[in-house]
Amino acid sequence: MKSLKTINIFVLFLIASHCAHAQKGKPAPYLTNVKYGEHERNVLDVWFADKNKTTPLAIFIHGGGFSSGNKERINGDELTQLLEAGISVASINYRYKSIAPLPAAHNDAKLALQFIRSNATEWNIDKNSIGVFGNSAGAQICMWLAFSDEMANTKIDDPIKRESTRVACVATKGGQTTMESDFWIKHIGKYAPGEEATFNGKTRLQTFGAKTLEEADEIAKTISALVLVTADDPPIFMQYAMSPKTAVPNNAKRARGWVVHHVDFGTALKEKMDKLNVEADLKYPGAKTKYNSFIEFFVDKLLDK
Repeated sequence: MKSLKTINIFVLFLIASHCAHAQKGKPAPYLTNVKYGEHERNVLDVWFADKNKTTPLAIFIHGGGFSSGNKERINGDELTQLLEAGISVASINYRYKSIAPLPAAHNDAKLALQFIRSNATEWNIDKNSIGVFGNSAGAQICMWLAFSDEMANTKIDDPIKRESTRVACVATKGGQTTMESDFWIKHIGKYAPGEEATFNGKTRLQTFGAKTLEEADEIAKTISALVLVTADDPPIFMQYAMSPKTAVPNNAKRARGWVVHHVDFGTALKEKMDKLNVEADLKYPGAKTKYNSFIEFFVDKLLDK
């Protein structure tokens, strides 16, 4: 494997190698660029499965390393399958880390979720049957939403921020289940020996708006699924492109995306959730899973039996 020394792994660790680009012929949203916050990137699109009856909703959060991507990256085939199953869909934009350091993107997603819930009656959405799904950076945000304790602020007058932030289920592709440096350094050392030091540096400080690496790691803990998950959290369906025994690709560019979206992240979270007796479905090549896809998972978790 070629050296990764010239590459700042932290910049690339959430690159959107798992981002599914929108296909031609994708259904047009019923609502487009609905503003849910003050920033120009605080917008979302909505597709309704059936405007004549109350439906569950799945929220898509795009990937792109917290520095690129947009709501249009929602996969057209998956969107169509959700709608045909009777699940409405929303896709959101959020602020890049170049605009505001993490966890600004996470807080944007939280506000979008609360905004959607505040419109549940008008949009005929079952606010108790909302799931979140995403890839790479979007997956990381999804897990933060799913495994954080209730973040509604019931002490203020703002009706949107008084809405619940809890979700019924979460599905991810290539998700980073932790942002903590200890895990990352060991992970990088396992697949790219000698490159561990590239993880810590100026970019990590900028990503979290921190002055020291210790401060950055404290912020990282607050958005890491492995730290946050508890026994009362919702089920997750995780999907990764490689098995635990797959060899590192020889191509350096492919290797970078491979390392940062590795199934080891999912394995670590599943092990913890199994101990907590919380459902965690982990799909990768060769794995036997209860669900063939996150669509099946969402249908089971969001629709009435």
